[in-house]
Amino acid sequence: MSINIYRKLSPAKTTEVFDSYWIFAAKRQDVFFERIKQQSAIRSSDPILQRFRFTNTYRASDRVSQYLIKNVIYNNKFSTDPTETLFRILLFKLFNKIETWELLSSYLGDISYKDYDFKAYDLILNTAMEERQAIYSAAYIMPPVYKFGLKRKHSNHLKLIEYMFENHITERLQETKKMQDAFNVIKSFPGLGDFLAYQFLIDINYSKIINFSESEFVVAGPGAKGGISKCFSDTGGLNEVDIIKLMTDRQRTEFERLGLDFKNLWGRDLQLIDCQNIFCEVDKYARVKHPNIKGNSERTRIKQIYKSNPNQIDYWFPPKWNINENIK
Repeated sequence: MSINIYRKLSPAKTTEVFDSYWIFAAKRQDVFFERIKQQSAIRSSDPILQRFRFTNTYRASDRVSQYLIKNVIYNNKFSTDPTETLFRILLFKLFNKIETWELLSSYLGDISYKDYDFKAYDLILNTAMEERQAIYSAAYIMPPVYKFGLKRKHSNHLKLIEYMFENHITERLQETKKMQDAFNVIKSFPGLGDFLAYQFLIDINYSKIINFSESEFVVAGPGAKGGISKCFSDTGGLNEVDIIKLMTDRQRTEFERLGLDFKNLWGRDLQLIDCQNIFCEVDKYARVKHPNIKGNSERTRIKQIYKSNPNQIDYWFPPKWNINENIK
């Protein structure tokens, strides 16, 4: 059924995937809470969610984000030092892989900017590559940086971190007054386009370095654009950012319209980053649920099959969100 959204403001028209967006968000969040409750790999009754891997409804609930928040940003002796914290975030995010962080930690101990040595880091990562270990996450493609002229991709990324601090990235971020200004600072560095700069921004914003609302600014990634093209047959002139903001604003109305008992994150509603991410996941979900709706993508399969991870997560979020005391 197609419905008109904001009839008086825009003739945007939805497809059947629009309802699946909200249904998916609620079902995936149910899985999140059931796993916490039963401390086991509970899956949804939805056969698509049973078979394939999808990220959490809230970005910060994902395993890698949780590791970053707890182990990289907080709960270490560097958490009160902005430069040290930023160095750790950037190093982690350039590879975005828990195993790579733990590999470096196993050789170097406490990872810090004060003790950073390019040759030591480069040697560890070179050795891992020679042993055919994957050092980059498969979650998204980290493009190479050619500015520094080194042979290996990771070597150039290490040099990129050096370059960022040589150009006073910590101070420049702390001077920003708007989230978009902070985004522009990150994007100004080589190899960091809109998508990566926004992802890095969200992760840095988990820390004390900057403090912006997650519903202040958003950038639509390629996956989100795909999801939008499947949820809307006509956006009525609204751009992707407008659509994501619209979804964030209408979340309670839409869950109520569909009779969905959406359990938010201990009182925290979906933010722009979360609604952006849900579009990415619905782009994949619709390939199986709504194969007749192609959107702007030719992809017809979901590549990542669900595999249970036995390691439980003790959920903990940025203290400034004031929700940790609600977690039982």
